[in-house]
Amino acid sequence: MELLRLYLSDLSDFDVTLFTLGDAELTLFTLFKLIVLMWVLLLATRRVTAFIDRRLGLKPSFDAGSRLAIVAVVRYALLIVGTVVILQMFGIKLTAFAVLAGAIGVGVGFGLQQIISNFISGLIIMFERPIKVGDRIELANLDGIVTEIGMRRTTVVTSDNIAILVPNSRFITDNVVNLRYHAQHIRMRVPVTVAAGADPVAVERILLEAARAHADVLKDPPPAVRLLALAAAGNMGFELQVWNTNRIDARDALVSDLNFAIRQKLTQSGIALA
Repeated sequence: MELLRLYLSDLSDFDVTLFTLGDAELTLFTLFKLIVLMWVLLLATRRVTAFIDRRLGLKPSFDAGSRLAIVAVVRYALLIVGTVVILQMFGIKLTAFAVLAGAIGVGVGFGLQQIISNFISGLIIMFERPIKVGDRIELANLDGIVTEIGMRRTTVVTSDNIAILVPNSRFITDNVVNLRYHAQHIRMRVPVTVAAGADPVAVERILLEAARAHADVLKDPPPAVRLLALAAAGNMGFELQVWNTNRIDARDALVSDLNFAIRQKLTQSGIALA
């Protein structure tokens, strides 16, 4: 520490004034100390938030989404408060930036509008939690699992293992389907249309057999069959309703398995599809 103090003292002998900011003179040596303190602030913030994240991870009452929200708020609070304190230490008042901020704001205000909107939307998502890490969501033509919620964008991974970065504002302004918002299991619907002459009771039995034989179809709630349409030509439109939780991330595969099984059983029973 003594060597560092002597080194800094030697540097101060070659100090020159760069410019004046308000009532404070910003010299070369002052700028160096300012940079060092900001680097220390960033390092300390990273250590503190990592410690908080680890501690919250040990508590079962905090899921990944809650930890993310708390850590993000603490990180930005430390950075903002720390920056203000450091500037005050060097005699730099925030009012000195008022004119500069006003001039910059006129030029880039419209450009930052979307960034600020996504930032505020990120805070709303973290506190209101309409979506959480691990939820499966549908947004317009996007369907995937939420893997990360940032302050400006949310990462959604599709069933093809493709990561899509979605601006947070879309989750506030658009209609979002959250398949895991209320429960961990969802109901899936498999439409089946059979030709005229088929026995509807036999069709119902076949559809239920195909559903009950699949390992990923829940027994409770049980699968059900609905006769939803009777066409003039005699065709009948059925709907197989099953509940699923294990393969919520592979719904297409489950529907495909059920369709294969239903087609095979109908063919064996002599029932034709419309």
